[in-house]
Amino acid sequence: MSDSDFGPPRPSSGGGEPSPPRRPDAAQQPPNRRPLVTALVVAAAIAVALAIAAQFWTEVLWYQSVSFTGVFTTQIIAKAALGVVGGLVMAAVVWSSIHFAYRNRPIYAPSPDTQAMEHYRQVVEPMRRTVTIAAPLAIGLFAGLSAATQWDTFLLWRNGTPFGTTDPEFQMDIGFFVFTLPWINFVIGFLTMVLVIGFIVAAFVHYLYGGIVAGQRTRSTQAARVHLSVIAAALVLVRAVGFWVDRYNLATAQSTRMTGIQYTESHAVIPTKGILALAAVMCAVLFLTVIWTRSWRLPVVGVATLAVIVVAVGGIYPALVQSLKVKPSEKSLEVPYIQRNIDATRAAYGFDATEVKGYSTKDVAAPGQLAADAATVPGIRLIDPNVVSPTFKQLEASKGYYQFADVLDVDRYDIDGTSTDTVVAARELDLDGVPDGQRNWLNDHTVYTHGYGLVAARGNTREDNGEPTFIESQIGSKGLLGDYQPRIYFGESSPEYSIVGGGKKEFDFPDPAGTGQKTNEYDGLGGVQLDAVKRIAYAVKYREINFLLSDAVTNDSRILDHRTPRERVQRVAPWLTLDGNAYPTIVDGRVLWVLDGYTTSSGYPYSEMTTLDSVTEDAVTSTRRSVQAVQAGQVNYVRNSVKATVDAYDGTVTLYQWDESDPVLKAWMSIFPDSVKPLSDIKGSLMQHLRYPEDLFKVQRQLLTRYHDTDANSFYGGQNFWRVPDDPTQQQAALVNPVQPPYYLSLAMPGQSAPAFSLTSTFMPTGDRNVLSGFIAVDGDAGNEDGKKSSSYGTLRLLETTGQNVKGPGQVYNDMRSSTVTSNDASLGRQLTLAQFISTTSSTGANVIFGNQLTLPVGGGLLYVQPIYVQAKSAGSGSYPRLSAVAVAFGSKIAWAGSLDAALNDLFGGESGANAGDNGTETPDTPTGTPSGTPSGTPSATPSSPAPSASTPAPSGTPNPAVLQQALQDAETAYAEGQAALKAGDFTAYGAAQEKLKAALERAVGASPRDTATGNP
Repeated sequence: MSDSDFGPPRPSSGGGEPSPPRRPDAAQQPPNRRPLVTALVVAAAIAVALAIAAQFWTEVLWYQSVSFTGVFTTQIIAKAALGVVGGLVMAAVVWSSIHFAYRNRPIYAPSPDTQAMEHYRQVVEPMRRTVTIAAPLAIGLFAGLSAATQWDTFLLWRNGTPFGTTDPEFQMDIGFFVFTLPWINFVIGFLTMVLVIGFIVAAFVHYLYGGIVAGQRTRSTQAARVHLSVIAAALVLVRAVGFWVDRYNLATAQSTRMTGIQYTESHAVIPTKGILALAAVMCAVLFLTVIWTRSWRLPVVGVATLAVIVVAVGGIYPALVQSLKVKPSEKSLEVPYIQRNIDATRAAYGFDATEVKGYSTKDVAAPGQLAADAATVPGIRLIDPNVVSPTFKQLEASKGYYQFADVLDVDRYDIDGTSTDTVVAARELDLDGVPDGQRNWLNDHTVYTHGYGLVAARGNTREDNGEPTFIESQIGSKGLLGDYQPRIYFGESSPEYSIVGGGKKEFDFPDPAGTGQKTNEYDGLGGVQLDAVKRIAYAVKYREINFLLSDAVTNDSRILDHRTPRERVQRVAPWLTLDGNAYPTIVDGRVLWVLDGYTTSSGYPYSEMTTLDSVTEDAVTSTRRSVQAVQAGQVNYVRNSVKATVDAYDGTVTLYQWDESDPVLKAWMSIFPDSVKPLSDIKGSLMQHLRYPEDLFKVQRQLLTRYHDTDANSFYGGQNFWRVPDDPTQQQAALVNPVQPPYYLSLAMPGQSAPAFSLTSTFMPTGDRNVLSGFIAVDGDAGNEDGKKSSSYGTLRLLETTGQNVKGPGQVYNDMRSSTVTSNDASLGRQLTLAQFISTTSSTGANVIFGNQLTLPVGGGLLYVQPIYVQAKSAGSGSYPRLSAVAVAFGSKIAWAGSLDAALNDLFGGESGANAGDNGTETPDTPTGTPSGTPSGTPSATPSSPAPSASTPAPSGTPNPAVLQQALQDAETAYAEGQAALKAGDFTAYGAAQEKLKAALERAVGASPRDTATGNP
């Protein structure tokens, strides 16, 4: 072996003193990387700290900008308090277990039984002090984070108010179950977790240091026995409290039949829970005897006895009661408890005051049958908001960087003194439509910043070419809705963030007549005003250096973020469950987004549990992006407690108290004072645009499929249960949940003196029968008074059908598609039946789209109205749905025509007795095609006179046979051209032919001989 530099020294050749060992060469020493590693760790820690600080500070700035700082700070304080307390409790128990077990370890020489653990003790000992501190802190951190998630449960417990109603079993106020019981359950669960972990840690440390010795006969020291027995006694005592509290949890327990206590629970389970609680207390006492007896014998006996009691008394006895007593007489014994469930469910979901009437339906359509419902017929909405979004986009988007929601909204506006149902949509920015060559950070965040204007069309009429009749349209917002701020900086499709103001000009809208575009500088107070330090914070938050480098971002700029209405409301009211759809409206010259907020609970005794995700899903939410089901899990109490608005220009969020009697809302208003404004602050101008929320109605109608039956005896059998019909227009879509959505329209239910803006739906029996069993409508008109809801708002009216069977939606839809009825409307072609019209149109490549199938209780029966759209085949993007026909059904009879008026007249023997108003349409004196021109900001308020049509002949003077003959020839030619275009699927040419036909008929009428006494030809 060669000598080493560190080998023993050798004597020198001269016999002198041995030379000292040489120092290793400096080049051979390993480099000291510790400073580099330390620097990297410090840099990483600083980066993480900066990111956290930037995120926290920008959150504070955002809440300050919307004046909801209290919401943010209250959450932070509550979470921090719970996290600290929960973490300290867990850390204290774990640390004390480690410390006590180590301090009381036995001191003796290793024996054969303990020799195996000696190695592990030697390994652990060098890091023992670190572990003693780090382990409790780490476990406490996780426990604290878990406790912090219960901040809302804690605050509701602290601020809950009585409901004023008691449960029928324990005679306790409902508020105990909603506010107090959830907190008690959490505390029991948390303490159980703490004690279990403490017991495991204590046992491990005692075992590691010899306090517990495993062998043929396990031995333990007195300290270990005392330590573990005290923890075990505390754990069993907590379990005793849990047994007692479980009695109350039965009030919301879910069984296969219903939610709540039933006969067996009331007479067997509840008493045995008390017995189990007492047995657990006695078992805890037996654990404490170890301190004096120094033996585990009594605790072992106690645990074994408790286990036997749990199985025998808690399990076998209730099962015997259920099998031997309840099953043979189930109906008579369970009926009282079923009645509790019925009453509680109807009260908890707010449909206990539903007005129920029998409705004897007629099957025969006779002339004049709709005369008594003449006020309802004009409110039949033909324009389907689920279909016409492409039409709005084609006619009103103007440029590719504008878009409309894929499902439009229904609202009401006063037009010429009459409340008119309208289909509305906001023209929002779509960055995906900006040409790729213009996509960069500067354009995306400082140039293209906002949408422009609201578009509205009458719900019950259309133009002659099938397009909607717009009452508010064009860039420049021209129409009948008055002057307003059209810029939409906060919308459902707004970019993640935009930087505005500070002298920077943004793109405003296209201006073909001028330079090609108009610019605008934001002068609102929305968002956060930037400065040098805030720019750094946002640069860190969004990981974007341009906040610091771009000259488009100055200290006078404002950043707009968290811009969708839903997100803004959810952030300022995290305690609300939000409706799946926000809708835009114009109020006092501003575009406001309106969103419904719900307070929910899963603690209402006896009320049926409902999974909101599933019951609010339908054929629309399953296929569209802009409307979604409510994501809130299982609940058994719902109130539409809040109406929220978001200003589309400055992002102001306002919450209004809508349900003044809701105890849950009162609790949250106590937690977050001044965050919710009273109902009295709602102006009449906003009140007239508030409506009954669709998702709440979906929940109520789903529950009404069973809970319309208020008799417990009948409910037990379930023979009278219903179901919500599937949407027949989505039969080919293979949806997971294809139920028919509810529809907004104005109608008068039997017994109502005047039509009201309502939300409607139908019911069918369970099973395969395709007939209607019920029709429901809720009054959704909130009125127009300041701070006061209409007295009829929210009234649910249910019609239970009797008399002649009424076909269900699916059967009517199929009958219409295969109908051999020929239309009497000359503009559609006399030779075509409805089935032929559909087949012929589809064969050309055009898409026949069936719109919302409306059901109305009129004429003593149920009337079905089905708008039919046609979307021509097009190689480009110019194809969009046009309303081409309307099919109607009453009883077993079907009719169809180009207008609802004509179809109803055909259906009811030539004269329906009512006027739908869609044959002659008054429209604003503004163009409705592709927008152009510079906006004036002032809409035209004067509608033009209706154009003369075949149904409204123009005045004429002297008869002229030559003109008459030529006009008739022109009419025949135009009709032939129209039919040829129809067969070819060219609906542009078809529309032009219809215009020629109308003009020719007008000339023919004008040239016809006229009775001067009557003015009739």
